[in-house]
Amino acid sequence: MKIVAFIGHKGSGKTQLICELIPILRARGYRVGTVKHVAPEVEPDRPGKDTHRHRLAGAERVMLFSDRHGALFWDHDGAELSGFLEKFLGDLDIVILEGFKRSPYPKIEVYSIGEPLAGEIPVLAVVTGRKVVVPDGVRLLPRDPEVIADFIETEIGDLPRGKPD
Repeated sequence: MKIVAFIGHKGSGKTQLICELIPILRARGYRVGTVKHVAPEVEPDRPGKDTHRHRLAGAERVMLFSDRHGALFWDHDGAELSGFLEKFLGDLDIVILEGFKRSPYPKIEVYSIGEPLAGEIPVLAVVTGRKVVVPDGVRLLPRDPEVIADFIETEIGDLPRGKPD
């Protein structure tokens, strides 16, 4: 499984770029999953709903399931992301993380505003249409999802099963 994190300042276009990249990777035959980082105070379940009440009552995992969709909710005390990636997404070819700038995974910065994170945070590439100075060895990529898909295919290594870090 290839894992790559797209990082960048809020409003830099990470979500839009990921949404353009996913169908390209799928058309190339990859099974793709995503993980979006949110602040700890964000509650993905809805307070007052049955699933939330089940969690508050102590259920380790609660699955919400319909004829069309499913969601799994669980609480953890700061457990490592790697175990969850392997457990829940390990059968996929490519997992795209949005955020997770402090994670150990390879990173691509989407840059449009503010100071670039490259230099402060190790990144493999910076996606931008602007002139920007990046550290030596960091590739500049155009905001072209086809080019970014090529980069992921060739530059992001496969992680062996069972050793996602």
